[in-house]
Amino acid sequence: MLALAGLSFAACSPVYVVKAGIAEINILKARRPIHLVINDTLTDPDTRTKLSYVMEARRFAASELGIEVGESYTMFTQLERDTLALVVSAAPKDRLSPVTWWFPIVGRVPYKGHFSESDAQEEAANLVSEGYDTYVRPTAAFSTLGWFNDPLLSTVLQTDDVEVVQTVLHELSHQHLFVAGHVGFNESFATFVGRVAAIQFFCTREGGGRDTVRCQRSQERWRDYQRFSVYVDTLVDELQGIYQDPALSLDEKLARRETTFAEALTRFDDELVPTLEALTFGVFRNTPINNATLLSRIRYYKRLPDFAALLEQHDGSLRSVLSDLRNRAGSVDDPFDLLPLSPK
Repeated sequence: MLALAGLSFAACSPVYVVKAGIAEINILKARRPIHLVINDTLTDPDTRTKLSYVMEARRFAASELGIEVGESYTMFTQLERDTLALVVSAAPKDRLSPVTWWFPIVGRVPYKGHFSESDAQEEAANLVSEGYDTYVRPTAAFSTLGWFNDPLLSTVLQTDDVEVVQTVLHELSHQHLFVAGHVGFNESFATFVGRVAAIQFFCTREGGGRDTVRCQRSQERWRDYQRFSVYVDTLVDELQGIYQDPALSLDEKLARRETTFAEALTRFDDELVPTLEALTFGVFRNTPINNATLLSRIRYYKRLPDFAALLEQHDGSLRSVLSDLRNRAGSVDDPFDLLPLSPK
């Protein structure tokens, strides 16, 4: 970790790197083997059940999906707070182009995590003073791409069983495929894997089945994710038409984007919400729209129906899709080019 921090000094604040390193060290020091936590008589039943699902999901990822899980998520860390970190992102007001930071191994990424709220707010304030749209959001999990024995964090357990399993499968997918410099593809890919793998996990496991609540809930959420993906992709196309119009001045672009944002929220309420089965996307609806908040959605929801179409091409075999993308991702400039276009 100190070696990685040293490599980072030329690219970002040494103070930031040291703080992040200390936070990660504290997380790793507080780890306990999950099987010991499960067998601890002081562990509450809800935690015990969810941790049991985590262990089962790891086995599923390895045996059914072919993911090399290593030692990730065999340990558990109880945090003293309900949020792991705050993620800061930013973008120019007239472009859907993120501000990026460079880090070793992963390359340029369009966000920066802070373990201190004051540090996150200070970073965001500095970016606002430079004229950028900004977004500060909480996160409950992360992956070190297999470089460390990532523990499951107590923040993940605040959600229900389906979300716990999909979060673990999402993060494990990063260890299977991570294309440096393509965060949008990496996160949308992981969203697809986490959601589809959770369906297969709950609908096929012993004691599960297609008539179980968890199976049906995981299917409903995947369908909702695809609907929201179409909505976001449509909004992005509308904004790109404004931002890339050379005939418009900066003031005209900013005025038109506000009109587009307002129309998009009306469309969200009138057209998207009535189709949703299990989710509300309340955070999106209740967070002011700007380029930074919108980009944070694009990263996780871009072209999800096209990932689903790729799954269909592989006869529903997620393992086959994972192998295919891993083999071909390095052969193209943009890994999104590997996806078919699905009917919207």
